[in-house]
Amino acid sequence: QVQLVESGGGLVQAGGSLRLSCAASGSIVGINAMAWYHQAPGKQRELVAVITSGGSTNYADSVKGRFTISRDNAKNTVYLQMNRLKPEDTAVYYCNAGGSYRGSYFPLDYWGQGTQVTVSS
Repeated sequence: QVQLVESGGGLVQAGGSLRLSCAASGSIVGINAMAWYHQAPGKQRELVAVITSGGSTNYADSVKGRFTISRDNAKNTVYLQMNRLKPEDTAVYYCNAGGSYRGSYFPLDYWGQGTQVTVSS
């Protein structure tokens, strides 16, 4: 069993930065990666960034070059550093635990409560 708690969301002007945190506790067999998703009103939840236990990362095209996913193993925490934010980034951001295999991410049904990110124009 794993519990995830996101924090760090808020209101920021376009071009600004924000860092999200996901504190994780517990673990189950099959989890070797963590990910960030976001979901805007009326849209599907979308994969934003993935980090594996080995430290490899992958990003959605929409955030490449602007967002960075990282981890602090000692604190059991995953971060999403968001720079040069755009109004299109406005969404609820969720942390997820899952598995990464051969370049694909497979989410398990373990989600945080979400944290709202609002980017004003």
